[in-house]
Amino acid sequence: MVSNRVAIPKGGRLPAGGLAIGVLAALKQYGGLWFGWSGEVTKVRRIKPVKVTQGNITYVTIDLQQQEHDQYYNGFCNRVLWPLFHYLPQFMDFQRDQWRAYQTVNQLFAHKLIPLLKPDDLIWVHDYHLMLLAQELHTAGVTNPMGFFLHIPFPAYGLLRSMPRHTRVLRGLCHYDLVGFQTGDDLLAFRNCVTNDLGATLIDDHQLEVAGRKSRAGVFPISIDMSTIKNAARKSLHTHTRERLIKSLARRPLIIGVDRLDYSKGLNNRLQAYELFLEKYSENRGKAVFLQIAPQSREQVRAYGEIQRELEEAAGRMNGRFAEFDWMPIRYLNQSFGRTTLIGFLRISQVGLVTPLRDGMNLVAKEYVAAQNPAAPGVLILSSLAGAARELDAALLVNPFDVDGVAEALQTALNMPLAERKERHTAMMDVIRRHDIRAWRENFVQQLQDTRK
Repeated sequence: MVSNRVAIPKGGRLPAGGLAIGVLAALKQYGGLWFGWSGEVTKVRRIKPVKVTQGNITYVTIDLQQQEHDQYYNGFCNRVLWPLFHYLPQFMDFQRDQWRAYQTVNQLFAHKLIPLLKPDDLIWVHDYHLMLLAQELHTAGVTNPMGFFLHIPFPAYGLLRSMPRHTRVLRGLCHYDLVGFQTGDDLLAFRNCVTNDLGATLIDDHQLEVAGRKSRAGVFPISIDMSTIKNAARKSLHTHTRERLIKSLARRPLIIGVDRLDYSKGLNNRLQAYELFLEKYSENRGKAVFLQIAPQSREQVRAYGEIQRELEEAAGRMNGRFAEFDWMPIRYLNQSFGRTTLIGFLRISQVGLVTPLRDGMNLVAKEYVAAQNPAAPGVLILSSLAGAARELDAALLVNPFDVDGVAEALQTALNMPLAERKERHTAMMDVIRRHDIRAWRENFVQQLQDTRK
């Protein structure tokens, strides 16, 4: 396994995030090595990678120097690839030195990984930080099967063309034997890009050929570990934080949002929709409570500081406008919570509000459904532009840019009869059980193994 960042479990605590959870679960099943950046930024890089072995997994990490981190991670990855792939080109800021740093770090990963490889290894690379890694490994003579999974959306052809060096990125992806995407839309966009820009030949729905090299591409929607969520939900029943939240609500219905502080999550639109909901449906004033949890991320990227200020101002304005002496309409928190605590919060919420402007999958949506009490489940309001909407079509699907529509969905959710809530919840749980995290990893690994043939 190769990813930009390696999350080594500490003190028995599982890492956060869909990528880390998915990678760790696969490694526990198959055993192997997880290679990537340590998270440390140093003046002088250590000559040898650091190795830590826990059970059947070996974690191998390298450091990045300050300039590499600034230009590769904060630069090209998060100022170019992230906004463009989330269909938000207005946040894109391309600079050639950052593109060169992206190439350099992919070369560095290849150089440090090669001595660790064994002839029979399968190599599974994750996410947009390392789209050039297979090409670098091939150049160095590595012939192991290599797979790549993109956790975020893949942009349409007309949008990708706005990025300088986009053909280099496409060629890099075509060096992988297997390229995986979250949805059929992402796969279709990729196929359009490689045929239009690289002259790829489409052999069938999943095979393509570029410059004599064949690759496979497919859809592998990532999911959650049902048993982990269920265990966390049971543990949360006895936590002090859950009891504090229930007591503070005073039997008022809770609407919850859990997102990283990121412009792609549609938090500004979401707060506007909630304010409109209080305007149009005044009977909810003094009753409904909206808890938005948004831990900070990528503080060194200027756009993230700006969105934080905007959200704080919006939350303050809303509370100033509607609050009563014993009720505040919104609780906005820039902090992280442990997994058990979060699952407990999701379980007691009457509405899960998941409205990103664009998302590869969004596992919070699936976690919300899995955390519910099946005897009295809450309602999921889900952006139609999240990958999860392709599977969880029994949710209340909304366009996150339509604040009126989201406000109406909130009113519908809070007044939905129990029978309908249970019917929708059962339908979504059936999908999640069939396509859980085990199915995701086994399907990908099996197809990667098949490329040996």
